[in-house]
Amino acid sequence: MLAVEIIVQGRVQGVGFRYFVLKTAHVLGVDGEVWNRRNGGVEAIAAHPDPAKVEEFLLALKDGPGRVDAIHSSPCSFPVKSGFRITDSR
Repeated sequence: MLAVEIIVQGRVQGVGFRYFVLKTAHVLGVDGEVWNRRNGGVEAIAAHPDPAKVEEFLLALKDGPGRVDAIHSSPCSFPVKSGFRITDSR
């Protein structure tokens, strides 16, 4: 299963961005979690057996609410639970 760590920078807090990420993950069947970062960004872990679904998920984040200035992603080996959830800020 391909898992990626995602950092989204811009005006993405206080605009419903995490809920947009949650809804997008559910539509695409992506597992993982999303949370606010203390620096004003949003971070997520996303996983799916089909790498094309992960790529589709990453592309969809560009159209989220607020203003997305940059999206950085890198492969990761974090254990990912089934489903997608919003977690506490870190």
